[in-house]
Amino acid sequence: MKTAAVQMISRPEWPANREAAARLVAQAADAGARLVALPEYFCLLGRRDTDKLALAEAPGQGPIQDFLAETALRHGVWLVGGTLPVHADVPGRVLNRCAVYGPDGHAAGHYDKVHLFAFDNGRESYDEGRTLCAGGQPVALDLPATAQTPALRIGLSVCYDLRFPELYRALMAPPCDLLLVPAAFTHTTGQAHWEVLLRARAIENQCYVLAPAQGGLHENGRRTWGHSVLIDPWGQVVSVLPEGEGVVMGELELGRIAQVRQQLPALAHRRL
Repeated sequence: MKTAAVQMISRPEWPANREAAARLVAQAADAGARLVALPEYFCLLGRRDTDKLALAEAPGQGPIQDFLAETALRHGVWLVGGTLPVHADVPGRVLNRCAVYGPDGHAAGHYDKVHLFAFDNGRESYDEGRTLCAGGQPVALDLPATAQTPALRIGLSVCYDLRFPELYRALMAPPCDLLLVPAAFTHTTGQAHWEVLLRARAIENQCYVLAPAQGGLHENGRRTWGHSVLIDPWGQVVSVLPEGEGVVMGELELGRIAQVRQQLPALAHRRL
C-alpha cells in the first residue's frame, strides 16, 4: 500500500493552511497514496501560543474536522489529520488531537497528545503546558480492509511523544504495522535527534514509521526541522523530504514486516 507524509510550513491563518493541506493531500492521492498523514499543527502555527485557543473546536464538530472528513471522502483515503486544537475541561487550555478519518469520510478514532514539549536553551523557549492539556491514553486503531487497502493496525503519537519509548511499547500489544508521528520539531532539536529517534522506534518495534512534519521558516519566526520521512521495519529510510512544502511517498509492504519479525523475533523475546 502506498502511503504519504505531507510536509507543510503552516501559517498563522487557518484559510491559508486549509488551502495548502487540500492541495498537498490531493497531490498525494493523485500519486496513488491510500493513507495520507498531515503534520502536527497543520491548521495553525500562530504568532502566539494562545492563538490556538481561538481556533479550538468541540469534539467531533467544527470547520477543521469537517475539512478532514470531507477531504478523506473526496479522495477515498485514510487521512491522519496531523493535530488540531480541541476544547478541554481546563479553562485557557486545549487538547492537541490527532484525528483519523476513513475513505468514507467517517471518523475512525483519535489520540490526544500525552507528552507536552518544554525546552529552553537560553535562545529558544517553549512550554506547551501553558496552553495544552495532556491526553491520557495510548491509541492504536485497526483499520479494516477496503477494495484498495489491506487491513492495517496503526499506532498514533505526536511529536514530543517520540522521546518516550514506553508509549510505543504500549501500542505494540498486539503489534502495529505502522506508527504515525505527526510533528513540528524545532530545527535545534530535530537536527540533533529527529532521525535517530524515528529509526530507533522503527527498529525496536519492527514496523514502519511515517512522520509528517512542519519544515521551514514560519511567519512567527519559528524554524522547524522538516525531514518528513517513511522508515521501514529494519530502520532504513525509504523516503525523506528535508525542507519545504511537499509530499513524501513510499510503499508499505506487510510482507517486509513479517520477514523482519521472523528473521529477528525480538518482539517475542521481550522479558520486561
